[in-house]
Amino acid sequence: MAPTARHAPAPPPAIRPMLATSAPLPPAAEEAAWAFEVKWDGIRLVVSLPGDGTVRPVTRAGNDATVTYPELQELGEQLPGRPAVLDGEVVVLDAAGRPDFGLLQRRMGVTDRQRAERLAAEYPGRLMLFDVMHLDGRSLLGLTYRERRAVLEGLGLAGPAWSVPAAVEGHGQQAWETTLEAGFEGVVAKKLTSLYTPGIRSSEWRKTKHVVTLDVIIGGWAQGRGALSGLPGAVLVGVEEPEGLRYAGSVGSGLSERERRDLARYLSVLARPDPPFAGPVDVPGAHWVEPRLVAEVVFSGWTASGRLRHPVWHRLRPDLTRLG
Repeated sequence: MAPTARHAPAPPPAIRPMLATSAPLPPAAEEAAWAFEVKWDGIRLVVSLPGDGTVRPVTRAGNDATVTYPELQELGEQLPGRPAVLDGEVVVLDAAGRPDFGLLQRRMGVTDRQRAERLAAEYPGRLMLFDVMHLDGRSLLGLTYRERRAVLEGLGLAGPAWSVPAAVEGHGQQAWETTLEAGFEGVVAKKLTSLYTPGIRSSEWRKTKHVVTLDVIIGGWAQGRGALSGLPGAVLVGVEEPEGLRYAGSVGSGLSERERRDLARYLSVLARPDPPFAGPVDVPGAHWVEPRLVAEVVFSGWTASGRLRHPVWHRLRPDLTRLG
């Protein structure tokens, strides 16, 4: 009788990433039922490992990123003969070891292999793995988060461009304070009993961002469009430094119509012909004003070029108006 032929393992299935809901962290009385992870400022990747040594990372939009991130290819060698689907986020770290989305943007969407390899050497990516959805031909979607984490941590995945960062159970406030001090984007809370639901934004995964409050000086404005024509669509703001007022970006999100009308009146009195900023500001059609008004904004961090990231208007600070 002829020996039975051995079949190659079936390729792992395509799985869409489970998504988190923006929400506050669970209250202290419920912390024991949750695990807490770092919220990475990166790009989500579902990573398929057929078990033949190759790796196929796919973005949340469904785009193949194999060429874009060549430094991830050696990951496939860590699970020979073991088809798997992993969930994670690729980041580029700055000199202080913090994720820098501005640096990561230089890597995004690159499809030329040689250029991708040059960028990988200059701005190396790191894949932060936090879940496993399929392993050895078996779906793990029906396992709880705690069970899947145990499987993931048991795989021993550690390498020059990937790792499995720790998840902390039951200590949400500690995770919040630690990530804030370390300069990370925020915290993701995941219920220990949560199942993996592909493509679903689940309330059993919660993401909470750290935001920073800052007083900025208004040095100009850009006209709004449509119904906002004639009103500030955004204000151009700066921060005071020894060299002068440094341009920090534009802020339009969060402004109510009433606030825009009030600002239009105030800024018309402060009009000037040239920008008050120490360096050049490339904002077509900008209207410049004397740097007298101070506003409070919230934002999630700084870009590599020194601009506010995701700034949102909070309020005008008349108590801080610069009279001189």
